[in-house]
Amino acid sequence: MSGGTVAIGPALAVTLGALTVAGAAVLRLSGLGRARSVLTAAARATVQLGAVSLVIVAVLRAWWSSVLFVLLMYVVASVTATRRIGPGCPRRLAPLAIAAGVAPSLGVLLAGRALPATPLVVLPTAGILIGGAMTATSLAGRRTLDELRARHGEYEAGLALGLLPRDAALEICRPAAGQALVPALDQTRTVGLVTLPGAFVGVLLGGAGPVRAGATQLLILVTLLAVETVAIALAVELVARDRAHRHP
Repeated sequence: MSGGTVAIGPALAVTLGALTVAGAAVLRLSGLGRARSVLTAAARATVQLGAVSLVIVAVLRAWWSSVLFVLLMYVVASVTATRRIGPGCPRRLAPLAIAAGVAPSLGVLLAGRALPATPLVVLPTAGILIGGAMTATSLAGRRTLDELRARHGEYEAGLALGLLPRDAALEICRPAAGQALVPALDQTRTVGLVTLPGAFVGVLLGGAGPVRAGATQLLILVTLLAVETVAIALAVELVARDRAHRHP
């Protein structure tokens, strides 16, 4: 590293390749599977980050291009979350859950002037929030559907006791779906002790002092908690309502 940045060269390529192959090999040898997924994910990340690196400067020059890029991130996140949740996922679940979490929170940040209203700040912040909402939605939706499938007998028993389909579904899946917030909670609880997240390091590298960097990271973490909480709650609600429509 030079001047706080990664040196581009053969050493970087060799290191990335070795780490990727090692991760895939461990998965394969341990019998956990998904070794090919590690290789594919690393290759996609390389191509995508390379492409973004070439266009991001042009994108940040104007609001219209920045907004289009945010919309692209939102569409990709919605599609990815829908695929991760798998069969039985209502089509509207991921788009609505992600939007409901991100849009109000980002609006509060800008309306309250907690963040400068510039493309250079808004675009990466929106990306962080959309990414958090995508992960939370995927986990909540998948765990909700898995729980309802595994405990279908308890769901039917709830209906037999007179519960409405939505209420019976919520009784079954709420506790499990709530676990989707654990990664965000752990990240917030251990920040500064276990990890120094990207926003903190990025602000430091940008020349700001440690106090300002800490305040920026705190703002991002608290906002992420709000975003993911809303996304999880709506994802669970939409799954329960979808189940209710199937059992009038």
